[in-house]
Amino acid sequence: MESHSLKRPTRRVFLSSVAMTLVAAGAGPALARSFSGLLPWQEGVANPPLQVRPGGWLFLTPEEVATMEAVVDRLVPADDLSIGGKEAGCVVYLDRQLAGTYGTSGRLYTSGPFLPGLPTQGYQAAATPSQRYRAGIAALNAFTRDAKGGKRFAELSPEDQDALLKEMEAGKVALPNKVDAKGFFNLMLSNAMEGFFADPIYGGNKDMASWKMLGFPGARYDYRDHVSKHNQPYPLPPVSIAGSTDWMAK
Repeated sequence: MESHSLKRPTRRVFLSSVAMTLVAAGAGPALARSFSGLLPWQEGVANPPLQVRPGGWLFLTPEEVATMEAVVDRLVPADDLSIGGKEAGCVVYLDRQLAGTYGTSGRLYTSGPFLPGLPTQGYQAAATPSQRYRAGIAALNAFTRDAKGGKRFAELSPEDQDALLKEMEAGKVALPNKVDAKGFFNLMLSNAMEGFFADPIYGGNKDMASWKMLGFPGARYDYRDHVSKHNQPYPLPPVSIAGSTDWMAK
């Protein structure tokens, strides 16, 4: 039988082909322009993310909303520094994410094979975030109803909620239907942090509460004058992708 070997292109051949492509692409008329006394872009032609509007739920059911609002208020409790996770809109953020490509893993490869990975490799299974939340919330409430006299998680005292979340974080809880309690806790914590600290345009971080707490400038165009002022509070209010709180849609 005749043997055929595939020859891999050399680095020189690859670079030559790239160079020829660039030359061909640059054969058209030059589009270089000089700017003087004006900004080098046109106003209003950007394609920013759509601002999330509060009101109504796109993915979460009423019981799931109540559960997650209780969870995020324990993960991000209100104090004298900031509002809590519920008021900050963390569940609104989560709901919109689960209703989109994040919830369906639309931008990830999910066809397997699925093998156990290292903790540093993150989640390594087939279920999408929306599937994990649907199963995880149901399992959490089933667990508390069985262990806490018929109460759902949202009906527990804050102390009992904290204790259960700590046990989930430590992997000491066996949730029904083979739901990984520790993995589900880490998922909820990660998304709660995203909702609390992300740009308000995505539904959380109401009135930029977390940014004001940290002194973070947000999406300001230019704050170079303050970069070298170490250990000094940033004197200006933060700005969202959608603008300042003065003109953002409520």
